[in-house]
Amino acid sequence: MNKPAKILLQTTIPYTEDDWHIGRFSLLKKHLESLKDADEQPLYEVTARDRANEPEADDPVLSTIDTSDFDELWMFAVDTGNGLSKNECSAITRFRRRGGGILSTRDHFDLGSSLCTIGGIGPAHFFHSKNNNPDPDRRSRDDEGTQSIDWPNYHSGANGDFQKITATEPHELLRRADGSTIEYFPAHPHEGDVGAPDGDPAARVVATGKSQATGRPFNLVVAFEQGPGGGRGIAESSFHHLVDYNWDTDKGCPTFLEEPPGDGYKRDPAKLDDVKAYVSNAAKWLAG
Repeated sequence: MNKPAKILLQTTIPYTEDDWHIGRFSLLKKHLESLKDADEQPLYEVTARDRANEPEADDPVLSTIDTSDFDELWMFAVDTGNGLSKNECSAITRFRRRGGGILSTRDHFDLGSSLCTIGGIGPAHFFHSKNNNPDPDRRSRDDEGTQSIDWPNYHSGANGDFQKITATEPHELLRRADGSTIEYFPAHPHEGDVGAPDGDPAARVVATGKSQATGRPFNLVVAFEQGPGGGRGIAESSFHHLVDYNWDTDKGCPTFLEEPPGDGYKRDPAKLDDVKAYVSNAAKWLAG
């Protein structure tokens, strides 16, 4: 019997009830744990946790992840810019170099900008105050509905609704079980900005969305192939693709969310199958 791959689902903040703590990713964890092989044995062993300390004191798991037995790190950067210490970023960089797979995701403005310091994958994440998009035309507001949030803030729809995505090329990450291409992701009023870093031949944009506010296309998913830089990686524009609230708004959200939710998935729950297929593909692909 094959051993299940070990996945760490990790936020960049200590537990805070009224925030995006790891408990708000319970549906993702449940789905990953439900995946079985042909002998009905679990494919993945999933650990879900928030960081144990403030960034001034190294988290005991993140700062040693390169010497752990984890195969994948799914990082939900929900901090405001200081969620990872220097030692943690170095260990995460070494983790990928020794073959570990990393999914990294963040959100609008500077939310999750601690990701910038992770080697290789960090440069794929563009923020307002750090690592700007090299295209100056992208440094402007997209969503004007929530004035407290500045660029990047691509409006793909309401939380609880789904958005139509475009695969820029055929890719394992975006393939349904029947071989057709995934078409729908959870929507969000203000997604972040990602892109393939200049000079990295392993990185390419594989999925884009379209702003419901301006009609502009924007990048959703950057895939890093395995190569000299280490294991495979994914950079996503928003953790809202994977959080409970965007799969089922009845799960609730922090009180600081201002926007009213949509009911797209409640009206058409079958559309949620696409993001679940993407999650299954990502877990398999990142495992190499």
